[in-house]
Amino acid sequence: MDWVALRAEASSAATRAYAPYSRLHVGAAGLTDTGRVVAGCNVENASYGLTLCAECGLVSALHAGGGSRLVAVSIVAGDGRPLAPCGRCRQLLFEAGGERLLVDGGEGAEPVALSTLLPGAFGPREVDARRGTS
Repeated sequence: MDWVALRAEASSAATRAYAPYSRLHVGAAGLTDTGRVVAGCNVENASYGLTLCAECGLVSALHAGGGSRLVAVSIVAGDGRPLAPCGRCRQLLFEAGGERLLVDGGEGAEPVALSTLLPGAFGPREVDARRGTS
């Protein structure tokens, strides 16, 4: 896995972020199981609750481009240094890549499996298993 290249894609996406309120530009880039790289950036809104994280843009780009599964993801701030995904985004990434999705640990740090960042995740399997029960 070329984490330097994936981080560079995330940094490039961060330059396109719309962050007039926080001024924290964030980019995310992911590698799919087909070898495609997809990216997204944060898009803020005056109604803060409507702000979209970079990971939201990444997952939207993944599906808009035909789907597949994420196998690795890097999320960085405008300074190029990795950021950990927030809880909401961990759930989005879980659905797009599963528990074995690798998350960039940053320079000198090992990548982390999403199952470590989101233990006991609730996903499509659980929905299917619980559907129709009362």
